[in-house]
Amino acid sequence: MAVQYESTSPIYLQLAEKIRRQILRHELTPGEKLPSVRDMAVQSSVNPNTVQRTYSELERMGIVESRRGQGTFITENEERLETLRDEMRETQIASFVQGMKEMGFASEEILSGLTTYLNNKKGESNQ
Repeated sequence: MAVQYESTSPIYLQLAEKIRRQILRHELTPGEKLPSVRDMAVQSSVNPNTVQRTYSELERMGIVESRRGQGTFITENEERLETLRDEMRETQIASFVQGMKEMGFASEEILSGLTTYLNNKKGESNQ
């Protein structure tokens, strides 16, 4: 199946976001080696230059480290990974709240609706 990318943001940023989410879900672990640029390009159906740009962006963010002659590895800096988790949570919450406010919901309505939703889902997650 072909990989689908959104036209609203650059592919290299979408790949970076995918890797960040894999780290948060512990699909990729601290110190783990990422696929080579060529292998990731094949897996992702993109140009190797796009993957190189993705890896450079992740390195700039402090999420991965390049080791000459060895490849690109997920950082083992637990503090940086915890910060990444906090940043991503904050971004998701801000996006959700902004969308709800644009639909005319007050903060109290958003909180009430979210609390009700989470309470209803609690029972489902235990099954």
